[in-house]
Amino acid sequence: MISVYGHKVLSGLRKKANVSLVCSLWVLVLFLPHEGAAQLSASSLAIKKLFIVHSYEAGHLCGQPQHDGAIAGLARSGWIVDENLVVRTYYMDTKRTNNRPALIQQQAMLAMQEIEQYQPDVVLTLDDNAFKTIALSPRMKNRIFVFSGMNAQPEEYNLRLNFMVSREKPGGRITGVYEKLYFFEAVRVMSIMHGYNKILVLEDLSPTGKAISRQVDLELSLPGDQSERNVVGEVARKKVHSWEEFQEIIAEVNDDPEIGAIYLGTLLLHDSAGETYAAEEIIDYYISHSKKPAIALNYAFIKQGLYGGATVDFFAMGKLAGEKVARILSGVEAGVLPIEDAPRVALVFNLQRAESLGLEIPSDILMAADEVFRK
Repeated sequence: MISVYGHKVLSGLRKKANVSLVCSLWVLVLFLPHEGAAQLSASSLAIKKLFIVHSYEAGHLCGQPQHDGAIAGLARSGWIVDENLVVRTYYMDTKRTNNRPALIQQQAMLAMQEIEQYQPDVVLTLDDNAFKTIALSPRMKNRIFVFSGMNAQPEEYNLRLNFMVSREKPGGRITGVYEKLYFFEAVRVMSIMHGYNKILVLEDLSPTGKAISRQVDLELSLPGDQSERNVVGEVARKKVHSWEEFQEIIAEVNDDPEIGAIYLGTLLLHDSAGETYAAEEIIDYYISHSKKPAIALNYAFIKQGLYGGATVDFFAMGKLAGEKVARILSGVEAGVLPIEDAPRVALVFNLQRAESLGLEIPSDILMAADEVFRK
């Protein structure tokens, strides 16, 4: 079956080439595998420009895997950086440095200025801060956007700017990948593995923290098999208002025999002096001071040292977003591409952390794991 991309290549050639050349190309494309057809199409088009906006700083645990996944997704579809694709990246650094509303907006203005100068074919935003301050700005009303790592509900953003008819068919100039956390699955896996009857969810007051809290609300309210619900047991929740309070909670949990594990949803905290503690510092402190395993929000946090379990694969999420960008660059309208959930939940563990906690991972689960880190 000939691809959409093959049709586009042939349509252009018919206007310029004789019939014999067209027939030869038909034979070539018909016998190419799907990937080869996509690459033929992409390489035959003019060089395109992509602008990637990170809410994060360079090299961030959440941002970099999505970025790498997006570039891999583009390459898989035939769009190769420095061959037929030029990429420019802007780091807003809103998690560590520019994490106050005025500073976030200032970064958005600078990013939009660069976008206007660069004139990209598509803008890819990573995380909510980049999406809500740039993609939803009236200044960007004529730009095409793909998002990855959106934590808040797309429907909530749609109330600010009507950019979609539905997730299945947005119908406008914006599409992307929603960062579904698979919270219930993550808690269920941990409960089954170790027989925990109570898990504590820690949440912060940042925009991302509030979005995570909303996701937990939604998953806990969904109907489901009661036997599976019983496996999970009690899910307790606590909002963390400061770095000092976080430290106190960790000490209290250590002494609480009822709490088996923590779902670590705290990604941004401030201390009484105004110092910022981002995900890296929070995770490092947790590893050094907690005696309980933590269910990590994503793959990268387990790599840094959290215990693990069922978690979001950030690379796979970015890859799906990159594939959407590729289709748009090849002529598909953004509005016909569905807004999809993060495509898969990965089973990942950190063996060093398991050993330090004295936890044994069942062999069948370990063998089924997508990846196991040893440091």
